[in-house]
Amino acid sequence: MHKLAIAVCLLLAVSTLATASGSEKAAKHPNIVLVFIDDMGWGDFSCFGNREVETENIDRLAREGLRFEQFYVNSPICSPSRTAISTGQYPHRWKITSYLAHRSLNEERGVAQWLDPKAPMLARFLNRAGYATGHFGKWHMGGQRDVGEAPLIAEYGFDASLTNFEGLGPRVLPLCNAYNGKPPRKHALGSDLLGRGPITWEDRSKITATFTSAALEFIKKADSSGQPFYVNLWPDDVHSPFFPPKARRGDAAKHTLYSGVLDTMDEQLGVLFDFIRNSERLRDNTLVLVCSDNGPEPGAGSAGPFRGTKTMLYEGGVRSSLVVWGPGILSPESVGKVNKTSFFAAIDLVPTLLEISGAGCPEGVVFDGQPLPDVLLGRSDESRQGLLFFRRPPDRPGARGEGNLPDLAVRDGEWKLLCEYDGSQPQLYNLANDRGETESVAGDHPEIVARLTEAVLQWHQSMPPDNGADFLPESGNR
Repeated sequence: MHKLAIAVCLLLAVSTLATASGSEKAAKHPNIVLVFIDDMGWGDFSCFGNREVETENIDRLAREGLRFEQFYVNSPICSPSRTAISTGQYPHRWKITSYLAHRSLNEERGVAQWLDPKAPMLARFLNRAGYATGHFGKWHMGGQRDVGEAPLIAEYGFDASLTNFEGLGPRVLPLCNAYNGKPPRKHALGSDLLGRGPITWEDRSKITATFTSAALEFIKKADSSGQPFYVNLWPDDVHSPFFPPKARRGDAAKHTLYSGVLDTMDEQLGVLFDFIRNSERLRDNTLVLVCSDNGPEPGAGSAGPFRGTKTMLYEGGVRSSLVVWGPGILSPESVGKVNKTSFFAAIDLVPTLLEISGAGCPEGVVFDGQPLPDVLLGRSDESRQGLLFFRRPPDRPGARGEGNLPDLAVRDGEWKLLCEYDGSQPQLYNLANDRGETESVAGDHPEIVARLTEAVLQWHQSMPPDNGADFLPESGNR
């Protein structure tokens, strides 16, 4: 554990923690920990079907908590997905529709350079309600590559932060060791040249452990002050490059390395889970959520039974496994259960968590998400009402083996429609009968196709445009 990095990221929180209103406030407001994993597939937890790696710490959360099979993120790629789960709004409203990169590439694709600090932020609302708020891990909503003037994470409502090379402020950057006799190489993508916060270098296989340690120290501070806390623990595992510990490299094939990173991440996150579980006060008043920001990188993780991967609007790109744990908060009847019915999304988590926390909906803020506290806490198997919309990243018109990918998608109950920007080439799937999206039934249901096409086009046209219709990608896939 790098004490310097952790001490710096905690420094900002000291004054806030000191103003806590005591244990009475904590008893009224549950603590919340959101673990948002990077590029992990729906089928990568062993409790969701992985037979190659046993994610024993996540599995234990699932046994003691609740699993959801029909949870969605709001983009198949990182930055917009993170924007959605932070704001409760479609990320398109803030012109973040693909991963944030170099300034020129952002402009070329028609995306913002960073998330506007005026966006409604879950952390800010909770902070105003008396929560200590900390972000530990990948940010990727501004402050990467050559964009060094982006707002600091603190400007979005966080008392403390420690991030990686895709955010500003205190950060930990990786040293990638292939155990081939060569010195570990630095992987910073220009972050080490931006300033705006102290930098610590750490072995790539220990980055999640460092974020976990920082989050744990923050939680201890808040707990000792009797202040409720909201913590983002957002590892940049299991995103490439894959550099697990030497003992887990195996044959060094891509999928083997990925599995080694997954196994290691589960072990490192388990330290925090165990600390909360072993504290009676925290165990009975803390809600832990674990999910992924989008589908897996091809050749690495698994989307389980679903078609598609990261960057695609098929289920494998946007459906995420979700585990919710909270022995003193969840309905006792839900413990160990699997909710196969409730359909909801990351934008719904913001108003849901605000209601559960007691903070309530801020005046004048309109979320695209819907509050579903009874669903999240296992008291109901209902679903969000109305339609859920998607638009592809502007730099992902096609993919290996899939050809031209659909530009837009909408889910309505058991139905899902995908089409082009102009509504052409519709694909329609009944997910109750064909969750793998193997056979379009658009020709059999022209009235459903017409209705959903009109709806998704209206939504698409109501959002700020990007340059997806004209952009020809030549870039990577951060």
